[in-house]
Amino acid sequence: MNLSARDIQAFLALAEVKNFTRAAVRCHLSQPAFSALIKALEASVGLQLFDRSTRHVLLTPEGERFWLSALRIAAELEDCAKAMRDTAQLARGHVSVALLPSLAAGWLPQVLAQFMARYPGVDLAVHDVLSEPCIAAVANGEADFALAAIRADTPDLQAEPFCRDDFHLVCREDHALAAQETLGVADLLPWPFVHLARHSSVRQYLDAAFFPQSMHTLVEVEQLATVMGLVQAGLGISVVPALSLFHFDKPSLITRLLPLPGMERQIYLVRRRERSLSLAAQALYRLMLEQRPQFSAP
Repeated sequence: MNLSARDIQAFLALAEVKNFTRAAVRCHLSQPAFSALIKALEASVGLQLFDRSTRHVLLTPEGERFWLSALRIAAELEDCAKAMRDTAQLARGHVSVALLPSLAAGWLPQVLAQFMARYPGVDLAVHDVLSEPCIAAVANGEADFALAAIRADTPDLQAEPFCRDDFHLVCREDHALAAQETLGVADLLPWPFVHLARHSSVRQYLDAAFFPQSMHTLVEVEQLATVMGLVQAGLGISVVPALSLFHFDKPSLITRLLPLPGMERQIYLVRRRERSLSLAAQALYRLMLEQRPQFSAP
């Protein structure tokens, strides 16, 4: 059996109006063409669906059973068509994005506010994780795209530069480094550090900048808010990316640009190769490109 949407529409029209001429008009067909369509439909299902007389056109018992299925099929086709129309107009859809916590907490909320104002029917999922889980989320299909500090150019993934992020010293305003005019590796070595975890991109940049010397690590933590609290308590100093400076906007803290060689982090926009983004994901992707962090040059 090979049925089309047109077959279903013609069958339902005839079942409702019980007249070939009126049903043909409703389906925008000539009566001979409509009659041929119904005949072909009955031949396809192998059953007589209508009893015809000079006065009436009525459903046969088999036609009654077919009518129930045809109603269900027509409703499903209409639901499908509406979903596609809604998607095309971005009235519905789903977007999943993975990005670094520093971007997710500071820069992302205003971008998402703009996006949701434009497309309130689109569902959003946000994975605020470090770079490696960001890349994994794109690779396994959990995220449509990601913002990460890893250039993930692989046979399956592509990466394009998104923005650059420099690094800043964070310390209490009464710390000896707060008033120092220039800062270098030697100036920071004596002081205890409150570090982000070793698997973070921030820590990897720092380790590279200080190599072969070792920093005086007081403690390693996972969250920037914890770094802020420990530094604010005077337990140590830290180095953090510019994208996270909003965490450290406290009266008792100061931040200073740290111009060490190699201490500039590139953020990449990562997506799967040879796979189109959905219309909703494309819209968020474009908005993010338009709203890149203002202090960073792409």
